[in-house]
Amino acid sequence: MDTKPFASGLSENAVTITRVADRQWHALDDDLVVGRGHAHHRPDGRLFVSVDAWHDVAFDRLAEVMVAELPAPLYTVVDEADVELTAGWRRAGFTVRRREWEYAVPTDPRVTGLDGVLPPSGVTIVPAGQADEDLLREVDRAIRDEVEATVGWWQSMPAEVMPRAEGDTVVDPATYAVAAAPDRYLGLIRVVTAIRPRIGLVAVRAGEQRRGIARALLAHALVTAHRSGFTAAWTEVHESNRAATALFEGVGAQPMGSNLELVR
Repeated sequence: MDTKPFASGLSENAVTITRVADRQWHALDDDLVVGRGHAHHRPDGRLFVSVDAWHDVAFDRLAEVMVAELPAPLYTVVDEADVELTAGWRRAGFTVRRREWEYAVPTDPRVTGLDGVLPPSGVTIVPAGQADEDLLREVDRAIRDEVEATVGWWQSMPAEVMPRAEGDTVVDPATYAVAAAPDRYLGLIRVVTAIRPRIGLVAVRAGEQRRGIARALLAHALVTAHRSGFTAAWTEVHESNRAATALFEGVGAQPMGSNLELVR
């Protein structure tokens, strides 16, 4: 267990930063826990940090120790509306890497205008849980490679936070519906339902875009959620992804806030 003292400036006592476990730290002021820091790896291998502190001094000391002890680069995500937290990470040397808008997406087809939307001729929608896993992984890998070769997957696509096996980019095959041609899959949509459905990914092969496949996949997912009793789903869209922004805003999705990914 490592302990590093710092003068708090808030009282006569010293604030100490203590590593209590692997990649976990506490800030103590006169034996009172006034802050906690934590680091963890995302599925993409990047190291994300978080700090929950009662005051700026505890936050700054925790961030200082974590930055010193952890390998760079380090990442964190904040609600853009949380000005104080964003400022704290900026003091620690973090800068904005990306912004994601969070949308509430209506599910009622009478609201979205997706009632009766069908995929193009020769394409069928395979519901979640019924996709062939080999073909699903093939289309997922192909789409990721296409995006990576152009704008970059991690630079432009929504952040992925769910755990998965190393090297396997399909989080849970049962959460994907796909657009299928007779010989291969052309696109996919991933929906994970907890409190409400979260649309984590909508993507179509580059050569099959602008045919209405993404819209048909979204229509299927939203109608499925509506039949299950959900009035809204939610999703995040990278601010640079104009196609995704147009797709969701075109069905009446409303921005509810934004998150910033910061990096040092």
